[in-house]
Amino acid sequence: MMIGIDEVGRGAWAGPLLIVGSRRKSGHIIACKDSKMLTRKGREEIFKTFAMYYEFGEGWVSADEIDQLGLSNAMRLGVERVLKNLKAELNEKIIIDGNINYCPEEYTNTTCLVKADNVINEVSVASVFAKVVRDRYMLLESHKYPKYYFEKNVGYGTQKHRQALKVLGLTKIHRRSFAPMKGMIND
Repeated sequence: MMIGIDEVGRGAWAGPLLIVGSRRKSGHIIACKDSKMLTRKGREEIFKTFAMYYEFGEGWVSADEIDQLGLSNAMRLGVERVLKNLKAELNEKIIIDGNINYCPEEYTNTTCLVKADNVINEVSVASVFAKVVRDRYMLLESHKYPKYYFEKNVGYGTQKHRQALKVLGLTKIHRRSFAPMKGMIND
């Protein structure tokens, strides 16, 4: 068994960080690419098939937690939550997309691989799962905060998002420790 881990929302100005681990349940492999290489529609289509063949652990880290802990510690917290939710074995093979090992040190069989979401199926599946789930969350947030265009930018920095910040100020889901929100007064 192997767990592939990827994240989404790391550089967003608003919303949570979501880290996802996936583990294949059967020998069946779903052909999958990095979520950034698929359209929204393509991600949604492939997402429908995941539950039959993979199990998932989610590690949500709120904007407040990111502000309190810093991004690296937020990543560690998210990975801990993933492994707990998947009931990972301490010696289970874990592959993390990237070059930093955010796993607790008691997990002894961890590999970090840059662009793992392009070459390791479980990481690709985790990438797509994370993107679909977080995008859906940000769509719900867009109903609370319609003038921030979260349905389009999913919390990332865009010109419209920057303009909304200037005019409307911060929401409860903005990361106050990130530029350009740092130092802004909360409305």
